Amino acid sequence: MIAEHEVTARVPFAGPDIPSDAVINSCVHCGLCLPACPTYRETGLEQFSPRGRIYLMKAVADGRIGMESDVFQEQMSACLNCRACEAVCPSGVLYGQILETSRTQIEQAKADGRLPPHPWPVRLLRFGAFGVLFRRPAMFRLFSRLMWLYQKSGAQWLARRSGVLRALKLDETEALLPPICDRFTVPEGQILPAEGAERFTVALLTGCIMSTAFADVHEATIRVLRKNGCTVFLPPDQGCCGALHAHGGDLNGARDLARRNIAAFEGLGVDAIIVNAAGCGSTLKEYGHLLHDDPQWAERAARFATKVKDVTEFLAALDINTAAMRPLNLTVTYQEPCHLAHAQRISTQPRQLLRAIPGVVLREMQESSLCCGSAGIYNVTQPDMAHRLGERKLNHAEATGAEVIVTANPGCHLQLESGLRRRGSKMQVRHIVEVLAQAYK
Repeated sequence: MIAEHEVTARVPFAGPDIPSDAVINSCVHCGLCLPACPTYRETGLEQFSPRGRIYLMKAVADGRIGMESDVFQEQMSACLNCRACEAVCPSGVLYGQILETSRTQIEQAKADGRLPPHPWPVRLLRFGAFGVLFRRPAMFRLFSRLMWLYQKSGAQWLARRSGVLRALKLDETEALLPPICDRFTVPEGQILPAEGAERFTVALLTGCIMSTAFADVHEATIRVLRKNGCTVFLPPDQGCCGALHAHGGDLNGARDLARRNIAAFEGLGVDAIIVNAAGCGSTLKEYGHLLHDDPQWAERAARFATKVKDVTEFLAALDINTAAMRPLNLTVTYQEPCHLAHAQRISTQPRQLLRAIPGVVLREMQESSLCCGSAGIYNVTQPDMAHRLGERKLNHAEATGAEVIVTANPGCHLQLESGLRRRGSKMQVRHIVEVLAQAYK
């Protein structure tokens, strides 16, 4: 074991989950990704671009630098993993895969002593989040209920007004805490029948944060699906999708969660597995790759992934029930979640659904698909860049004059809502299914 102040020269990639040489070498360094990259747009620096980061990965793979390099570690952390570069890459570079394996390599090296470990508060936080809360749905619900009590009891008001959060440098992080719903969506095998003739049977991923802080979005999703002839199952024993583990350098943790969800959903005989969080949907659709080296799960994972549909993707493919809608006098603008637009390549479907609602006027914002700065926990680990990107997004949104920003991912929702509160803006942020559900009331 090396001491915290020591660094072994040129710490190489090692063990499982090494960034693929084939993917690294598929980059031809053409630079077409640069204008799509949010951090490059903000800084203009090559190292803050996908091309620059791939160059650093290749340098480690070739032994020219090691993972101890400050620049390498900085850039693996500074990337949003928004996947915008993938959407425009003419060579089809699977950038997300090599970024996640690079981060996993860093975390493995910190854990086994080849690199200095994280400070103890970071280690404690990672263990609490990745090792306990997101792995155990009951613990996550308990934690969420404590946050609900913190908000409802007046403790949050006191903490904010007293200045204690500012003194502890937690004020910006705490401002991202969403209002926790009074009722949680707990999957216990519920079967919610279609309204009218049944057209499809679907299962809903309840996830973690969506089931507590955004349980009202689940209720809206179920209402909209039932209005469109879907019987909705809520399978028990499901849990977190593993997205934050994969993005945070814990691919083994992501694999454990993937196996749990595959076991919970397989054998139901449903037409689709519906997801209403863009980041979760992207991860579920990539379970086949995540488990491709596991002979017991690879085929099951691939089969599972073919069933996964984002709720907007699924609804837009239907002859959606507009007869039951009432007109809404509402002007909206649409903010595209990165893992919906870039990772899943779903862009026209949400707009198609919004335009189908009577009385809704859609005004397009500039740079609608540029990352808002949320990116999982990026707005906690990289607050300065996240703030710059959030302000950029809100400037474009407010320029449309819309009353509501519509999105389809909880992280984006929280980032935008927090920015609007800072501005004292009356603009609202709503999930697209909430707007659809309002039209069905």
